[in-house]
Parts: sequence; structure tokens; C-alpha cells
Amino acid sequence: MPMSLADIVATLPSDESWGPPTTTDALVGGVPYAPYSKGDKLGRMADWTAEGKDREGRGGRQQYNRNYKDQQVYGAGTSSLFAVQVAEDESSFSVVDNTRTSTKSRGFGRGGATFVRGRGRGGRDQRGGRGTFQRVGQRGGQQNGYYDNRGGRGGRGGRRFGGWKDYDKPQRNRDSSVNIKPDWQMLEEIDFNRLAKLNLETSTGEDIDNYGFLYYYDRAFDRPPVKNNERKLNVVDRVAYNVTTSQDPIIAELAEKDEATIFATDNILSMLMCAPRSVYSWDIVITRSGNKIFLDKRDGSSLDMVSVNENAADAPLEASEGNKDSINFPGALALEATFINHNFVNQTVTESETSKYEMSHENPFYNPSEETEALASKAYKYRRFDLSLEKDEDPLHLIVRTELDAVVKNNISGEDQLLVIKALNEFDHKAQGSGGALDWRTKLTSQRGAVVATEMKNNSCKLARWTVQSILARADVMKLGFVSRVTPKAADRHVILGVMGYDPRKFAEQMNLNLSNGWGIVRTIIDMVRGMKDGKYVLVKDPNKSLLRLYEVPAGTFEEEDDGGQEEIVEEGAE
Repeated sequence: MPMSLADIVATLPSDESWGPPTTTDALVGGVPYAPYSKGDKLGRMADWTAEGKDREGRGGRQQYNRNYKDQQVYGAGTSSLFAVQVAEDESSFSVVDNTRTSTKSRGFGRGGATFVRGRGRGGRDQRGGRGTFQRVGQRGGQQNGYYDNRGGRGGRGGRRFGGWKDYDKPQRNRDSSVNIKPDWQMLEEIDFNRLAKLNLETSTGEDIDNYGFLYYYDRAFDRPPVKNNERKLNVVDRVAYNVTTSQDPIIAELAEKDEATIFATDNILSMLMCAPRSVYSWDIVITRSGNKIFLDKRDGSSLDMVSVNENAADAPLEASEGNKDSINFPGALALEATFINHNFVNQTVTESETSKYEMSHENPFYNPSEETEALASKAYKYRRFDLSLEKDEDPLHLIVRTELDAVVKNNISGEDQLLVIKALNEFDHKAQGSGGALDWRTKLTSQRGAVVATEMKNNSCKLARWTVQSILARADVMKLGFVSRVTPKAADRHVILGVMGYDPRKFAEQMNLNLSNGWGIVRTIIDMVRGMKDGKYVLVKDPNKSLLRLYEVPAGTFEEEDDGGQEEIVEEGAE
């Protein structure tokens, strides 16, 4: 029977409120009800990482907390309403898991260290990574977590991999090798990524002429030193010349005879060919005169110095960057390495006027009437390379002056083999900037490969340049000496720990050094200069970026500086 209007009005509540009656019970129809307030901020419907964000001890994640500190998860304040009391009869309940619980482990090293790779979600300190590294069984009961490349985090206090914490590491601001003046006009800017894609196949070259002489290498240095009886590096005063291209009288004669279009030295050319590996700033002066192009270096240029750990992940710091050890500044280490290389070559040869390897001509830079000191063992080979392309109407040749340091008899055939001798130096394997190098005194004999591999990583540019110079000169063997300080705090006393010999071409393969890429870089730079007018240009490697810049400079830029310096010396002497 339908209700009348009077009955409906009679059932209405007597108070003035409208709607369902107010109750303090949190259950609505037996279902927990979370009160809703219009002032609540609506964020995510569910946030499973809320605990992880608020947890402290995550280095480098403060920015993450700042981003989300104002956001509120709906219902977070009333989560206790949804708490479910576990019944007593569920205490015996267990989850059936058919996954494999056994893991393959491999023990190695002292102390039985074992790496275990796991899958699945971890606990509170191992969040949801696909895989984790754990190291167990260390000495002293230590346990550290390791970061896997595929994600996941190990236990607290874990050692990190990949350097993700260094994303905000301040950029080093190095100085340019040459002062860029306002009147210099920038013409080109070349990124290293472009240079790495270049390629030009070139022949091994041909010899034009050779000068100087070579002493024979002392094979006693190939034998490992006796314990507690290391060979000291001695100071051997010998005259060695490092003349730039345009001041070389032999190159001037070859240019007059129109033997080639481009002229350079192996020191300059190797830097250009290995440019993508360089970190420090350097510069090359390029002069175009008619159809001739000369690649030169400035007096006191960084090309004459031997860098140390240039490519290390944490290269030596300057004084302005917090380095308090003055003997380990980059400039001081480069000066020390240059000093070591000069004396090491002179010490490892046997000086004998009766048994030496004479070249076709005498040393072109030595004047017996003016020089009083003895000449160093050095031979200069002038070699020509063809950089022509199929589209070129005229051939494009390059002449480079290469250097050799010694000669040695082959043990089997008895033939003379030409050598290039260089020296790597260790300053302090525990100091900042060492690049994780091993202790040469204890590891050079037992872990020779590891020592060389570390040097390939920390000194990639330097070793690549030496290898290119050896190949350009067609040297049979490249000798690498390992020289260390007597004590880490004494930069003026050194000992020779060993010498190793390598085939330059095989060594280049080990370093992943592609000479075709180097020739492609040279041809690209030359084509840029050929498309410009006659004048002087400077190619500068940016000190803080991986790129090269080509500037056009006034004709007498660096000559004026040299003349000014000479005038100042004369005036001081007159006073």
C-alpha cells in the first residue's frame, strides 16, 4: 500500500540537519570508511616508494626528497583504519614458491670472497632490483653491497659502481695553452665526434733522406733489476734538438724543390692524429704560403712536454683545485717526465765512436765549431706520405721529419733494428691523480700486463702519440722504460725498474689506435686551410671541451712576442 504524504513527513528527523545521520562508527555497511576532506591534496593513488623516499642515508638523493616533500598521498594519515588483524589460525600459513633457491657461487681470492648474483625483489635494503651483487665471506666478517649494472641496491654502506653519485661533480676549468687575443678570428669549430668518424687509407710512406747517427742499445736494461740493487737514473748531458718545421733547413730545401705540399714534424703530426684522445689544451701554428702548408709549434709549446696521467678518471689537480702537493701538480709532473725521457734515452745506449750506426748525412742542426757538448744518439728520417684522393687533380704529399733513438742487433738474424725509446714514470701510486695505478716495485714483474693496461688507460694520448711516431719512422721496436721515484716525496731522484719492447703496429692494435682515422683528421684540417687565403692560422684544442677551434691570426703574432722578449733581455743587460 503506498505511503501517504503525511506518513513520509512524519518519518523525517526532528532536527534541522539534512542527510544521513552522523555516526562515530568507522564502518559503513561493514566496510572501513576513510574520511575525506576537501583540503587533502590528491597525489598518487598508491605510492609504494614513500618509505624509500623518506629514508635517510641515501647519498646524493637530497634533491629527490626536496622535489616531493610538499606532496601528500591521499589517505596516508588514516592508514591505520585499514589495518587488518592477523587471525591466530593464519600463523601456520606459508607461501609455496617453486623458484630455485640455490645460487651458483664462485669463490676466489684470499679470504674466500664469493660473488652471488640474485634475482627478484630484495628486502628493505634491497629494493626491487632485477639483480644485485653481494659480496660475502670477506675477512673480518665484513659485508658490503655492490651496485649491479642492471639495477638493484645491495646492503647499506655498499660500495658504488658507475659513479652515479658524481653526477654533480664540478667541472674542471683548465687554462688554454695559448692566450686567445681579441683580434683573432675564429673560422672553424670541430667536435671530436666528427673527427672520430674520419678515415683515410694511406701507404706506409717512402724515405727521402736520413741524417745523424745512432748508438747501440744496451741489452742489460732488458733484464729485471736485482732486488735492493736498482739502477739509478743518471743525468747525462747530451745535445738533442727539437727544431720546429719552418726552421728546419732540410725541410726548407725540400719545399724549394717542390717535393711535397705539406710539411711537419712527427711531434706535431702525432698530436694532430691523436687529437680525439687529448684532454689538456694544445695548439699548432699553421702557415700557408702559396700552395705550401707548414705545421709548426710555438717556442715553449705544450707539445714539447710529456704529460702524466692526462686521461685518468681523476687526473692530477692544480693548486687552485685543492692540491697541496706542489711536486704533483700537472705542470711539475710534465717537467719531471720530460727530464726523465731525455736522460733515459742517453743512459740506455752504449756510447762508442767505433761501433755506431751512421746515417747518410751528419746531424743538420749541430755545428762543431760552436757546440762544446757531445751529441745525443739521434737520427732524423725525412719521409713522404701520399694523402691524395681519387677526386684530386694534383697529388697531395706530406713530408714529415721523424726521429729514431737507437739501434740494436737482432738476436736471430743479426740485422740492425731501429728503436724508439720512451719512458713512463711513476710518482706515487697512493697519491691523488695516480689513476688507480699499481705499485710498480712489487707488481711490474709479476703483473706486467696489468701495469701496462693501466698505463694505456691513464696515458692513452701519450702512448698513442709515441706509437704513431714509431710507426711514422718505421721503427722496428718501441722500448718503454718504467721509471719511479726513489721516494714519493723526491721528484729529482729516480730509479729504472724495467724496460719492455713492443712492435709499434701490434701495440697500436692493443690500444685500438687507428692510423687511418689519424690520416683522415690530418686531411680534413689541411683541406680547411687550403680553402683559405695565404696567412697564419692557429689550431687550438679547447681546454675544457672536446673540440678544436681554428683561428686566423695576424702574420707576425708569435714573432713579435719572441722579438719583444729578446729586446727586454738586451735592455736588462745594458742597464
